[in-house]
Amino acid sequence: MKSFLSVKQLQAGYGRAQVLFDVSFDVEPGQVVTLLGRNGMGRSTTVKCLFGMLAASAGQILVGGESVRGEPAHRVARRGLALVPEGRQIFSQLTVEENLVATARSARAGALAQPWTLERVYGFFPRLKERRNNLGWQLSGGEQQMLAIGRALMTNPKLLVLDEATEGLAPVIREEIWRTLDALKREGLSQVIIDKNIGHLLRLADRHYVLEKGRVVWQGDSEALKRQPEIVHQYLGV
Repeated sequence: MKSFLSVKQLQAGYGRAQVLFDVSFDVEPGQVVTLLGRNGMGRSTTVKCLFGMLAASAGQILVGGESVRGEPAHRVARRGLALVPEGRQIFSQLTVEENLVATARSARAGALAQPWTLERVYGFFPRLKERRNNLGWQLSGGEQQMLAIGRALMTNPKLLVLDEATEGLAPVIREEIWRTLDALKREGLSQVIIDKNIGHLLRLADRHYVLEKGRVVWQGDSEALKRQPEIVHQYLGV
């Protein structure tokens, strides 16, 4: 199957400090892929390159076979990528509903079997509907994370990128987020997930890429990773 997202030999850094060294990975339509590694190993830098927040110095970023390397974030979004950023970054002075519609983008005719609308997002996250008139700063951490995911879905993406979406949340809220990601996978939405919860990732993801000092040092499916617990111990520190 042809990849929806293909990253090839990506290199990037900050000033003279190179962070990524020939990072390559692929995401097929409907596939869930993880970028694993300790903090500071290049995962978030890779995400910044995907969304045009950091200029890559070499390599390719292809979406649907077309290059998006160097394109600004709004053009990347039009290609079908959406980001749930680390730290949520919701608009604290806007209401829940205003956050959801602020960056909403209608699905192209026939592009999605069930386009994302306000009511559909509220169906996924009933708590957001209850809080629709509350300002962003009035929400709990878990509600803010639901809002960040809902806001990304309102762009009607083909691929959702989640950077530490469950970090710092109460266990019951984390479980709700994982159930949501599982439901999105069943609907066929491609995902790239950065997270530390290996147990959930092994159940949800189709393929894993482990980064160490800006290089992909291991890749494989969940069964292969289960058979090699030393990989988790060595590179993830679990």
